[in-house]
Amino acid sequence: MVSGHLFHHRKSSWPTDEYVSRATVQLLDFDGGAPPEHAWRRRLNNHANILKEFSVTFVEAVRMLRLGLRLWSYVREEASQGRKAPIDPFTKEQCKPTASQGVPLGGMGSGSISRGFRGEFKHWQIIPGSCETSPVMANQFSIFISRDGGKKKYSSVLAPGHHEGLEKNGDLGISSWDWNLSGQHSTYHALFPRAWTVYDGEPDPDLKISCRQISPFIPHDYRESSLPTAVFVYTLVNTGKERAKVSLLMTWMNSIGGVSHHTGGHINEPFIEDDGVSGVLLHHKTTKDNPPVTFAIAACETQNVTVTVLPSFGLCGENYVTARDMWGTMVQDGQFQRENFRAGPCVPSSVGDTLCAAVSASTWVEPHGRCTVVFALAWSSPKVKFQKGCTYHRRYTKFYGASERSAINLVHDALKKYKLWEEEIEKWQNPILQNEELPDWYKFTLFNELYFLVAGGTVWTDGEAPVIEENLSAASNCHESTKSKDEKSVSKERHVNMVVERTFTDSNLNNEKFFSPTSVQELGDNDDVHGPDSAQTGNVVHQQHNPENVGRFLYLEGVEYIMWCTYDVHFYASFALLDLFPKIELTIQHDFAWAVLHEDRRKVKFLNDGSWGIRKVKGSVPHDLGTHDPWNEMNAYNIHDTSKWKDLNPKFVLQVYRDFSATGDMSFARDVWPAVCAAMDYMEQFDRDGDGLIENDGFPDQTYDTWTVHGISAYCGCLWLAALQAAAAMAEHLGDWAFAEKCKIKFLKAKPVFEAKLWNGSYFNYDSGNSSNSCSIQADQLAGQWYTASSQLPPLFDEIKIRNTLQTIFEFNVMKVRGGRMGAVNGMNPNGKVDECCMQSREIWTGVTYSLAATMLLHGMDHEAFTTAEGVFTGGWSEEGFGYWFQTPEGWTTDGRYRSLIYMRPLAIWAMQWALSLPKAILEAPKVNMMDKILVSTLNMTTLDDTDVQSIAPKSGCFSNAVFHCQC
Repeated sequence: MVSGHLFHHRKSSWPTDEYVSRATVQLLDFDGGAPPEHAWRRRLNNHANILKEFSVTFVEAVRMLRLGLRLWSYVREEASQGRKAPIDPFTKEQCKPTASQGVPLGGMGSGSISRGFRGEFKHWQIIPGSCETSPVMANQFSIFISRDGGKKKYSSVLAPGHHEGLEKNGDLGISSWDWNLSGQHSTYHALFPRAWTVYDGEPDPDLKISCRQISPFIPHDYRESSLPTAVFVYTLVNTGKERAKVSLLMTWMNSIGGVSHHTGGHINEPFIEDDGVSGVLLHHKTTKDNPPVTFAIAACETQNVTVTVLPSFGLCGENYVTARDMWGTMVQDGQFQRENFRAGPCVPSSVGDTLCAAVSASTWVEPHGRCTVVFALAWSSPKVKFQKGCTYHRRYTKFYGASERSAINLVHDALKKYKLWEEEIEKWQNPILQNEELPDWYKFTLFNELYFLVAGGTVWTDGEAPVIEENLSAASNCHESTKSKDEKSVSKERHVNMVVERTFTDSNLNNEKFFSPTSVQELGDNDDVHGPDSAQTGNVVHQQHNPENVGRFLYLEGVEYIMWCTYDVHFYASFALLDLFPKIELTIQHDFAWAVLHEDRRKVKFLNDGSWGIRKVKGSVPHDLGTHDPWNEMNAYNIHDTSKWKDLNPKFVLQVYRDFSATGDMSFARDVWPAVCAAMDYMEQFDRDGDGLIENDGFPDQTYDTWTVHGISAYCGCLWLAALQAAAAMAEHLGDWAFAEKCKIKFLKAKPVFEAKLWNGSYFNYDSGNSSNSCSIQADQLAGQWYTASSQLPPLFDEIKIRNTLQTIFEFNVMKVRGGRMGAVNGMNPNGKVDECCMQSREIWTGVTYSLAATMLLHGMDHEAFTTAEGVFTGGWSEEGFGYWFQTPEGWTTDGRYRSLIYMRPLAIWAMQWALSLPKAILEAPKVNMMDKILVSTLNMTTLDDTDVQSIAPKSGCFSNAVFHCQC
């Protein structure tokens, strides 16, 4: 735990009054309008620098030339089929990434829209796997103020006028609006899932304005957190001597980003509810046979606030009221005509037209008076369709139905319930925010990194089988009617129960007795496990083992790496889900448990070497759940054959045990146990010399997929030791003593071999090979010990070895890179120079840095932990950093060039919070003794005492004595 005095000197590292005057904060301190004490902050006039992208060196380019050619060919082939390849380094976005991101909108899994800190709505991810990065500049909040009988007037868009893409050429579009805000006296304050924008006398010197953005991201609330909606609460304080008429305007384009507004067929219509909620529905007709989307923008009319609408206006002068005329009406009158509510749906837009809508809320603010005006946005896209055909209902439809008009109910409830949301958010956040033992940067970065669970391309379905479409495509496997299988499903579920029960009662635990799709298909389906039958089987299994049915959840590895639930990365990110939405975490593990026992024999070409193999091997943990047909076509990643990777199976076992020990869910443990046994047994093939340890195969066969490994490796070997221990512990909980003994024997054989071959007196060598980087100091070498400590299993090594290793990593990988202000570089040579053997060894991975810090916390190294993690904050989130806030990349180089923005792994900061406050269930769980109840046969004892294993000497020549002052 953090010591009580360590961080007091950092308590005021981001004081509010450096951005907003104390007087203004006090004036806004009612109805939640004042920005919080702990938040990430920026001034609106900050320039959004273009980010510097990663590039490979000449040597790396030569090495990867053949891979690049194969990948280029694959990307073209996918494009010819109308699909986007999961990894496409060749197609660049037209809108270059900039340092302009902010808190995204909405809950999880129903599509997302990000909002930059200067007010622009951007990064549209309504269609799964598709991200339109450019801002839609017509989507704005604006203000119109009139004082002294109209003698004083102010009007401005509430965003600075120096946005990218805004041309001031006097046309009939948005450039004719008043972009008068300089942003010099306006500030943004972010504490996900809320954000505050304070306009301190802009544009009216005597009006203080706060806009509070709220989204329903509420831990452990599986209903509200699925809702695609957000609220904007305006707090107005009049410090002048005259009453002011204030009109706030929300404008919205009928668009889902990019050029979608030009496709035609879009319709707007006004609506008004009996309780004062009124606004406009924008029905958007998508292209490429994607499901339609309906937006609702609305405000709440009260005794003091009048709401009017303009259902349709355009950015040109042909078919609609122009944007310039709309603006002129607001400048003149401060509102629209009430008759507009009776306008009905407009004529569908023509191709090339741009259709927009506006909602105005007007009020009078007395001298030294205060007023609150509330807007809301919702979007309804009830069906989520993947490119190869499967269509599902989103999670929120369980509560609001599948009608596109449910956007009205969503926006209505948001306006009525946002205060309840805030109460729950504050209950969750306050214990951490009020903990004075924690540094300020950590508090708000911890919450703000959760942006990824909204903006990371998440999909959350209702958990039911795929939707049956009326117009079936011949190529759409998933659209076959499930009704024809209903009669089979009951008998299949009974068979599942029989197989699982038989697994637990049989001490031999042969592979043939594991539950698998092939065993289910013995009832009459085909022997090959792929195609529609396997898809339906997967749905049957998931529903049976998810009685509460919180739905099924997907999130991308990153917006540039379009693969769902990439498992080697989920290993780091999953702490956030387990802590905040544990039922979602368990459903993901159920999906992978089923996948372990599934085989898909369709042929795939692996791009690294051009070889062919099958898509999914039984017993292996898939790299991901797919791209264009998740759950049914796994392993979208095709650079390497991941059935030969050495980290995926141990990571599955470690996550399952951690999740079980944290939740105490015995039903979950029983459900996934057959897959755990299969995953462990599958790894035996990689122990080629029988010493209990798995060996790597001389290619990048783990999450560092450009960093070659030879022989025994610190990373995979440590994961394997931890997995043996976790599997043994779980077996004991389930009463499977034979399997527990099996794992314990292997552990006791493998541990001394691992230490003898890799321990050099200060850390574990990268691998046991003879390459130039075999002695590298890998930042992630104790990943297995991290999970062991996180689950309160016995340590894998002596505490002094663990702490020495962590101290070495801290001194070299952290402090020798820009003085510790960038995070931990993945590889460092013993001479203190960065290991540049490949692109990944020289990168600083943000999520690995956080997980390293978590490991340090678990071993009492508080100062080193927070110094290490602060490097990610300094490099990515601070004002002197690279501008990666709310788009934290996979990693960056020492010169600040990023790779893969908006990436999953940085959610690992929640592993730090896990380390600081381990769950009660883990702390109170019975301690595991790896020697307890072990029945070692004469043969096993001989193996354990094998002098050949014990006498393996550590490799010499790894580093100079001058560096570590010890003998190799």
